[in-house]
Amino acid sequence: MSGEPPAKTGLARPTPAPAAKPARRRRSSGIGVPIARSRFLAIAVAVFVGLGLAWWAATGLEWVKPIFLPSPGSVATQITKLAADGTLWLDLRASMYRISIGFLFASALSIPIGVLIGSFRSWEAAIEPLVDFIRYMPVVAFVPLSILWAGTGDTQKFLIIFIGTFFQQVLMVMDNVKRVPTDFIGLGRTLGLPDRKILTRIVVPSALPGIWDTLRISLGWAWTWLVLAELVAATSGLGYRITVSQRYFQTNTIIGYILLLGVLGLITDQVMKALEKVLFRQEGHPQ
Repeated sequence: MSGEPPAKTGLARPTPAPAAKPARRRRSSGIGVPIARSRFLAIAVAVFVGLGLAWWAATGLEWVKPIFLPSPGSVATQITKLAADGTLWLDLRASMYRISIGFLFASALSIPIGVLIGSFRSWEAAIEPLVDFIRYMPVVAFVPLSILWAGTGDTQKFLIIFIGTFFQQVLMVMDNVKRVPTDFIGLGRTLGLPDRKILTRIVVPSALPGIWDTLRISLGWAWTWLVLAELVAATSGLGYRITVSQRYFQTNTIIGYILLLGVLGLITDQVMKALEKVLFRQEGHPQ
């Protein structure tokens, strides 16, 4: 048997295939990480259910006296009673009418003014400092003046809603307009469009999704100012009923109307969010 080493064949030894990397696990939470709509709804419902159970436990175990916090059953019974005799619907109709007129009037004026001062520096210099000055004045201070100016009728409620929302809306619409990319405006000038057409065809359509968000946010403020006006001088409405109930220590009516205001605000907010997805699909809103 020969002691010589075996001859090399010249064939390369096959290299083993690299081990497959484990699939990267998708994060289910974190900054900016989306979640499924079903999970979103489940979390939201769980929060409301948890708060309701805590309320029921606190009153059922008599941790809180009913004069300070009535039970859910007591509140539901009182609201059902007011709905049956028509009081709830009368108050609801009066408040819905007032907030609709006051908010629409404020929005109809704030949008064109906001577009104007957001587009032209000279108009911004003339209007923006004055609006900024007035918006820091507390709306509560205008309530007695509004009664002197307009009495205690619906006009006074419209005026309070206007003062509370208009000046904030003007500045927010101005910011929405200023966020329109300057390249868009430059393109309009390159095409030879006059300023009027640049505003109507480029600036306003580009700023419209932001303006819609401004309206949705300011609608919540309008509910607050409406209730404030009705708390002070009114003969009907949700705020008026809260004031009357306070005089007679009807805490269940107060809590019920406060919850009703929250439900109305939530409904209007969700309706505007749904309309936003329909109206501005090009902005990438999920359908």
